Amino acid sequence: MKILSFLGNPGLKYNRTRHNIGFLAGKRFAEINNIKINKKSFLSETGLGKVDDIDLLLLFPQTYMNESGKAVKKAMDYYGEKHTNLIVVHDELELKFGEVKEKFGGGHKGHNGLRSIIAETGSADFYRIRFGIGRPENESMSVSDHVLSKFTDEEMIEIENLMPGVTEIICSLIK
Repeated sequence: MKILSFLGNPGLKYNRTRHNIGFLAGKRFAEINNIKINKKSFLSETGLGKVDDIDLLLLFPQTYMNESGKAVKKAMDYYGEKHTNLIVVHDELELKFGEVKEKFGGGHKGHNGLRSIIAETGSADFYRIRFGIGRPENESMSVSDHVLSKFTDEEMIEIENLMPGVTEIICSLIK
């Protein structure tokens, strides 16, 4: 079983915010692959499905970003999965908006969702799909205000255009 954890914050207040790009990517991945997100377990909204005969758990932690690791740990423990079967999709300040990169292992670079996952699971050795949101253009804007700011309509169109490529990256890591 592969566990795909899509990071974000729960609730309408955070819908379309930069920090919720993981949720946006996960919902689109689920649609493309006909996986229903229809259960609540592991402190998350979840869906079970298959891609290329590989069992998947799609995990949308409802713990808020800073405690995402609690949800991920519960799912990993329940299924007895190794870190190498975990894929985390998250926002990345260090990449320009719209740039998407995959990575295995490494630190958290100040990302509180990753920090929580590493702390709770005891390892940084998992796959990440980093979706660039860029740093604030306005130097007076704090990073926390930036990640909680909403995408513009134009940015949402660009994100939607990037989703098939993000889905391809996820599928390549699943195999």
